[in-house]
Amino acid sequence: MRTLRHLAFAVLASVIVSYAILETFSNGLGMVGLVAAIVAPLGLAGPMVFFMALKHKQLEIAYERLEAAAARDSLTQCLNHGAFVTEVSTLLAEAQGKGGGLLVIDADHFKSINDRFGHACGDTALKMIAATIRSVVRETDIVGRLGGEEFGIFLPGAGEAVTRIVAQDLRLRIRAITFDIGGETCSLSVSIGGAVSEGPAAFGDLFRYADAQLYAVKNAGRDNVEVMTFPASPTLPAAANAPTLMYRGQRVVNS
Repeated sequence: MRTLRHLAFAVLASVIVSYAILETFSNGLGMVGLVAAIVAPLGLAGPMVFFMALKHKQLEIAYERLEAAAARDSLTQCLNHGAFVTEVSTLLAEAQGKGGGLLVIDADHFKSINDRFGHACGDTALKMIAATIRSVVRETDIVGRLGGEEFGIFLPGAGEAVTRIVAQDLRLRIRAITFDIGGETCSLSVSIGGAVSEGPAAFGDLFRYADAQLYAVKNAGRDNVEVMTFPASPTLPAAANAPTLMYRGQRVVNS
């Protein structure tokens, strides 16, 4: 289509220019001149325009693929931290947004898995956790790897009850995962903290509440779920004047 558009413009320009020149310096364009004015750009410019349009389209496709790859974690194929924060922040900030539930998932005792079985086993465990998350969430939900052994899920429009059900389902499914490494059995479990917003909210605020619930689970013995509803007026100490939130070396959007 791009080639046809360019050729149509070239033919039109050729006819206009030929008509102006021949009308001025000879007896006019005539049938032969008209045919020549049409055929010349088609024969000369057609292949070149097609080749250039094809290369341009290939560059567009390559750029789209690079952009998509840059937003994904190469190991788990989940959104990376930056892309996850951007997408969730956009949904939370929408004027018509209905909020949703944010879950922060942390793999329990992950360092000991790497130490006992090796990093290859740790990578396998992360892939299994990511696959389990994808088996639980809806197509409209957003899944990201926040860094290391931590994942995030955003459930658009979900209330506290739905968010808690999803979190518990995910925890139980991951708890059922076992695999053998060199004659030893490796089992997995996760701790999950969640926060629910019933309307537009800042990602940084919602993340702090979810993270606080996660640490409550970890301090109580891990392998559990805690979910709370984000209050209309944040009451965390100094939340309004908190410094820029950094997570694993990256700024978390809070506006």
